[in-house]
Amino acid sequence: MRWLIALILYSLLPVQSAWSEEIALRIGAHRIRATVAHTPYSRERGLMHHTRLCENCGMLFVFPKADRYGFWMKNTPLPLSIAFIAANGRILNIDEMQANSLEPHTAHGEILYALEMQQNWFSRYGISAGDRVTGLQRAPAGQ
Repeated sequence: MRWLIALILYSLLPVQSAWSEEIALRIGAHRIRATVAHTPYSRERGLMHHTRLCENCGMLFVFPKADRYGFWMKNTPLPLSIAFIAANGRILNIDEMQANSLEPHTAHGEILYALEMQQNWFSRYGISAGDRVTGLQRAPAGQ
């Protein structure tokens, strides 16, 4: 019986560790607490099944190399905004994403990062394409 319980707990470890890292980011005067998704597993899961997100909290996706990446909202009941961010920290474009949608949202160029926040967060704070995100250098490298 102990063996079975240990096996079950061990199988849950990747799920817990996939979202355990947080970093502080800034866009202008706005501070963000971002959970980092830098592994294939954590990027695939993203904010699936989350139903709320604090006002200045988000998820930072880190990729292993700059490329044109796309996102959708499968199994994500929380409407979100996404900023597609180049390797130099500049926001290329921002999209609004509807909950549980399979509509693709893609970067307008090669990105190394994407930042998901509450829907309309970027527009609410006057953040737009061309603005710079700082603190990205503290994120773990994408795998």
